[in-house]
Amino acid sequence: MPAMPDADLQSLSREELEAELRRLRVQSASLAQMFEQAPSFIALLSGPEHRFTLTNAAYQRAVDGRDVTGRTVAEALPDAAAQGYVDLLDEVFRSGRTHRATGARFDVQAVPGGPVKERYLDFVYQPITDARGTVNGIFVEGHDVTERMRGEVALRESEARYRTLFESIEVGFCIIEMRFEGSRAVDYRIVEANPAFVQQTGADVAGRWVSDFAPNLERHWFDTYGHVALTGEPAHFEHYADVFGRWFDVRALRTGDPAAHRVAIFFSDITERRRVEQRAEAGERELRLITDALPVLIAFIGADHVYRFANKAYEDWFPVTADQVVGQDVRTFLKPEDYAARQSFMERALAGEAVTFELDWPHRDGRTRVAEIRYLPRRTAEGGVDGYHVFVQDVTARKQTEVDLARQVAARTAERDQVWQSSSDMLCVANSDGYFVSLNPAWSRTLGWSEAEMKARPFIDFVHPDDIAATLAAASSLARGEAQTTFENRYRHRDGNHIWLSWNAVPRDGLIYASTRNVTEIKRQAEALAKTEEALRQSQKMEAVGQLTGGLAHDFNNLLAGISGSLELMQTRMSQGRMGDLDRYMTVAQGAAKRAAALTHRLLAFSRRQTLDPKPTNVNRLVKDMEELVRRTVGPAIDLEVVGLAGLWPALIDPGQLENALLNLCINARDAMPDGGRITIETANKWIDETGGRQHDMPPGQYLSVCVTDTGTGMAPDLIDKVFEPFFTTKPTGEGTGLGLSMVYGFARQSGGQVRIYSELGQGTTVCLYLPRHYGEADEDDVARKLAEAGRAGQGETVLIVDDEPSVRMLVTEVLEDLGYTAIEAADSVAGLKVLQSDVRIDLLVTDVGLPGGMNGRQMADAGRERRPELKVLFITGYAENAVLGNGYLRPGMQVLTKPFVLETLASRIESLIAEA
Repeated sequence: MPAMPDADLQSLSREELEAELRRLRVQSASLAQMFEQAPSFIALLSGPEHRFTLTNAAYQRAVDGRDVTGRTVAEALPDAAAQGYVDLLDEVFRSGRTHRATGARFDVQAVPGGPVKERYLDFVYQPITDARGTVNGIFVEGHDVTERMRGEVALRESEARYRTLFESIEVGFCIIEMRFEGSRAVDYRIVEANPAFVQQTGADVAGRWVSDFAPNLERHWFDTYGHVALTGEPAHFEHYADVFGRWFDVRALRTGDPAAHRVAIFFSDITERRRVEQRAEAGERELRLITDALPVLIAFIGADHVYRFANKAYEDWFPVTADQVVGQDVRTFLKPEDYAARQSFMERALAGEAVTFELDWPHRDGRTRVAEIRYLPRRTAEGGVDGYHVFVQDVTARKQTEVDLARQVAARTAERDQVWQSSSDMLCVANSDGYFVSLNPAWSRTLGWSEAEMKARPFIDFVHPDDIAATLAAASSLARGEAQTTFENRYRHRDGNHIWLSWNAVPRDGLIYASTRNVTEIKRQAEALAKTEEALRQSQKMEAVGQLTGGLAHDFNNLLAGISGSLELMQTRMSQGRMGDLDRYMTVAQGAAKRAAALTHRLLAFSRRQTLDPKPTNVNRLVKDMEELVRRTVGPAIDLEVVGLAGLWPALIDPGQLENALLNLCINARDAMPDGGRITIETANKWIDETGGRQHDMPPGQYLSVCVTDTGTGMAPDLIDKVFEPFFTTKPTGEGTGLGLSMVYGFARQSGGQVRIYSELGQGTTVCLYLPRHYGEADEDDVARKLAEAGRAGQGETVLIVDDEPSVRMLVTEVLEDLGYTAIEAADSVAGLKVLQSDVRIDLLVTDVGLPGGMNGRQMADAGRERRPELKVLFITGYAENAVLGNGYLRPGMQVLTKPFVLETLASRIESLIAEA
């Protein structure tokens, strides 16, 4: 009821006024109760600062129970202000326009920093105006729609999941709409289909009628789907679709309003599975044929003890056919006692254990028969056992064979034991821990130890101390599975002596089986024979040396006569003032000296200790440069042919020694052709593999070969084996020293190579030098200059000469002074070292190798380099100090010059060494 006007109130009595007041109070209370219990949240805001003047319980719940009355929105609800709601209120207050919101998100945070509650609201901000139309407040009313929004979100997510599932499942799915003529289905339309439908049918037919895209579709599909649409009965079947050429597994159920005649269909392409099943069926038929042909009873028994499979062999073991067995319980065909004998094995098989056992199973006619029975469990994909396979085989003949074999083994064992006991060879078995496991009596007879004593200690305790390392290495090889044959070591006898043993041992199954022989006496005989052979060689060598010294004395007397005679004549002519003949006498003396030097080189080469001066050498150029000399040497009756390989590798060798070796080979070839013939010098690159290396007694690798071939008389095999021996010669006495080929052999071996000879009687001979390839460029210019053309010394350049031979020091000093160098002489290593340790300028040290004074030339040079690291050194030597010089290979800044030498060569070497500094 509305309130009364003021005029009316004035006409009322006191009683009427009190009654009106009571009515208004009741009405106000009723309105307040309605306001408080309203399902929507309500608030009244006053002024531009939006101060709360009134809120109901629903509003209090919406703001999480906060006391807001009398406070502004910004003060009471800072979370709302932060989310822009105060800005919206300002806009409504300013514009006077109502603001409505649906599903607005409001994150409630009652306490700053506290938990946040997500809520969704439908609300209205309604401006309140006074009589003049001025906005003086805002009415707020709304509903908490959080649950509705969450439901809508869940619905959307559910629909999205459904759509995703619909689009992504591999199972084909479609919804069809049937068309009937009466109760007969005549067509259907694909209302909706997922991508898998297209993938599995190969047809994109959504929205089309089957009569359009598959007019010849089999009647089966219409009848089946029509029945589902009319009756609501679901269907599940497998069928072949000719129109698609595929097999499908189909599930169909009615969906939606029955009057709409719609059917939901799920289907999978099972074409491949059907093919596999068909192949499996064919395979099963093949398996049946095979198992029926085998003379073995084969079956499968399920966990319920019922036969699932049995082959034809059952007819031989039971009085039934295989077909009668399948589907029957095992106990149907076994007597109680026979079942009891097998029961524990069946239980073990069903527990997952493969079992094998034997039983006497007589033939039906009573003949003895032994059966070997195997139960093999069959496991499911989950790991359980759903039954077991049965294999039964007649092993009567095999058992008899085993009995016969056992008798034979016993007999062989007895024979082996007899051999073991009586063998003179020491037979044993040892384990991987280094102990003997078994020893035959020959061990006790040979070493004096009892079998128990030898088993009680590691076998290494019996080995000679010097042989322990080799024995442990052989044991390691055996542990790796490698047999050891003819391995030898020494074992200690009980009396303290050591016995030589030769082992043949093989590893097997963690043990070592060995046959051992006592070879002590063989060793003694071999040692005695070696001593005898060495004595014989020494005797032969002394005889050969005796022959050599006579020949050398004769040769050197001739050479000295030429030298001394020429010098006497030069002295006589000079005293007579006759200078015209001096050149002729000097030429004779120099020629004799060079021949003496060549003979000395041959002797050093024979000893395999000549000092080499290796250089990177172009062997083709060296052979070409020697061609004219060789032609003159072998004479006009011999044709000479040089075949040089293009691209021949260089070699690091002493060129002079190779020239000497090549000349020796050509002279030998000439002597093998007294009636004339042909000599061929040929070079080639060779790759020597491991097999070739063993055949030629040289390491595998890259070599260049220099071969000299003649068409002479050739040699018998027994002579080929001797040609490289020192002093051996086939020439008449007095015509050869036997050092030529020995020198060639020594040069090749010292150069890291090899020499080999190939010859047949009447077919000629080929001698090949194999020299290691040098990985670098060859020196192309090695032409000596005349002494007069040698370069002059620089200002103050000084050379120290150390040699115990005064004449050598005098000659070297003369050459140095002629070249402008300052020369300092020392007669021994002590004096030379003092100079080197002083502050005197020394640009080059020229020293002999063999020096008195406590150290050789190499040691003195090394000591001098400690003070002068960059010191250049030229060694001059006339003896076989090759080992002292480092086997022919020197440090950088060191060279060697062999006595006797040409003075021009000495000058050239000095100049080149000083120039390097």
